[in-house]
Amino acid sequence: MSTQGTFVDLIRRVRAGDERAAVELVRQYEPTIRRAVRFRLVDARLGALLDSMDVCQSVLASFFVRAAAGAYDLDRPEDLLKLLVTMARNKLASQVRRQQADCRDVRRRTAGVSDPGQIAARDASPSQAVAAAELLREAQRRLTAEERQLVAWRQEGRNWADIAAELGTNPVALRKKLSRALDRVTRELGLNE
Repeated sequence: MSTQGTFVDLIRRVRAGDERAAVELVRQYEPTIRRAVRFRLVDARLGALLDSMDVCQSVLASFFVRAAAGAYDLDRPEDLLKLLVTMARNKLASQVRRQQADCRDVRRRTAGVSDPGQIAARDASPSQAVAAAELLREAQRRLTAEERQLVAWRQEGRNWADIAAELGTNPVALRKKLSRALDRVTRELGLNE
């Protein structure tokens, strides 16, 4: 199978909720996400409070919720990498703004010594796998029946034009509707912080 076919199959399996595919995606893309975060985390005071692994996990949690819902049309590994790095930059910028708010301005604190016992393992633990599956179930539970139907069609691999033709509506409007629903759910679950 070609590299293109392998990538498309990986994304299809991730959308279907395949745990092995999720682990493979994390294995391939986590180092790049963390490197992008560390590259932008130049303030030592922020580095003491924010860890690249925390931002990376937040990015991946958001990605998996939206990918399972069929929110992304990814054809090439470069598209996925660009998406994940952009998400990481945005989440880091949000965290920096939050840490520099008047009530907790990190610039007024002194950098502490980080705990060397907090080194993260490379592979997902069983509890992390259970938590990820639970997160996906909770995200789907918060969608309306109509939104869940859109997710199911996208998980089947149907494109927006086909779904819109069947429903007699505009494909852009449907994509936007699902995007707004996923924004609402990620906000409710606290994944956009």
